[in-house]
Amino acid sequence: MLKRISVDQLLVGMHIKEFCGSWMEHPFIRSSFVLSNPKDLQTIRSSSIREVWIDSSKGVDVPVTVVAVLPKQAEREIEAALNPRAPVKQALAPVPIDREMARAAQICKQAKQAVVAMFQEVRMGNAVDTGGARRLVQDISDSVSRNPSALISMARIKTADDYTYMHSVAVCAMMVALGRQLGLDDAQTRSAGLAGLLHDLGKAVMPPLILNKPSKLTEAEFGVIKSHPVEGHGMLLNGEKMDPVALDVCLHHHEKVDGSGYPKGLKGDEISLLAKMGAVCDVYDAITSNRAYKTGWDPAESLRKMAEWSKGHFDPAVFQAFVKSMGIYPVGSLVLMKSGRIGVVTEQAGKSLTTPKVKMFYSTKSSLRIPAMMVDLSRADTLDRIAGREDPAKWRFPDLHELWSGIEGLGR
Repeated sequence: MLKRISVDQLLVGMHIKEFCGSWMEHPFIRSSFVLSNPKDLQTIRSSSIREVWIDSSKGVDVPVTVVAVLPKQAEREIEAALNPRAPVKQALAPVPIDREMARAAQICKQAKQAVVAMFQEVRMGNAVDTGGARRLVQDISDSVSRNPSALISMARIKTADDYTYMHSVAVCAMMVALGRQLGLDDAQTRSAGLAGLLHDLGKAVMPPLILNKPSKLTEAEFGVIKSHPVEGHGMLLNGEKMDPVALDVCLHHHEKVDGSGYPKGLKGDEISLLAKMGAVCDVYDAITSNRAYKTGWDPAESLRKMAEWSKGHFDPAVFQAFVKSMGIYPVGSLVLMKSGRIGVVTEQAGKSLTTPKVKMFYSTKSSLRIPAMMVDLSRADTLDRIAGREDPAKWRFPDLHELWSGIEGLGR
């Protein structure tokens, strides 16, 4: 029987069915489990969560006089809400990127904690909590609905130490955006996001000395890393009602259309659409992120590099759709204007991929910083245009991430 109780009434041995509140308010990727660790009990009581649903048929019960028992109709409703096949919410109204940035930053912070917890669970041999993962995907998807560039750009800012966890968050967000660009329906887009979140689960059991090695891997070490799709696939098979799309993308996101990928060496149409999408999103986030052995590339430069590889690595139609979803100059790209000013792309604007909003802040003619000025290149009365990409490593602007995000201290 489902019962709603205060967190002060929680006891070790109770089966938590659901937290009363958003997943962002608690640090667990799981939301349905037997509370067996006293430290977890203390963590829950220290969080902002004040009430939980417990299932007394699966764990320790409490006196009925101190609980609210669900009516049958409410019980059926909560069961339906927890069902992975429950319909997704309607797409949210778009908002300007500056309104979504702070919210996206908070989602990234909480999502990283959730993914860390998820990786810890699978390292201990526990199955992935599919319901918890789906709720995380929904919150990420909601942010992408409001403004796709905000969370995707924010998730790119990661340290070498948290790369594996934030990479999962970033790929999830990009899979959702790409799915919508390709015209996938809500259920397919939700599956794409879940697949992105779980695609690198196998890295949870990779040796840290190899996974975080700050230099080139030996052939033997690379062989170990190449086992992570198979390892992750095996872990997902242990999960309850695991989405077949997540299984497919986890196993095949390193396949290449020319057959040179792994683990199966699939090529062309042997690779599913969702796995092809996973390959593009995985590579983009990998090369734009700071890693133990390299500094991430500029977003626009990364797309240029990927275009060079696209014939053998990526499906051309999928890659083109990815570029449309990101823009030729993704948010955070450093660009040189024809006027000689340098700016950073802050938002996509209009229907053209080459006319984003740019925040100008430096003059190459005077070699001085200038007062930041926003320019919408899609406006008919804007005369300035992008002349080309600039390498951030050349200029070393310390506040570059602050300039495009509007968040003080970001990336420092």
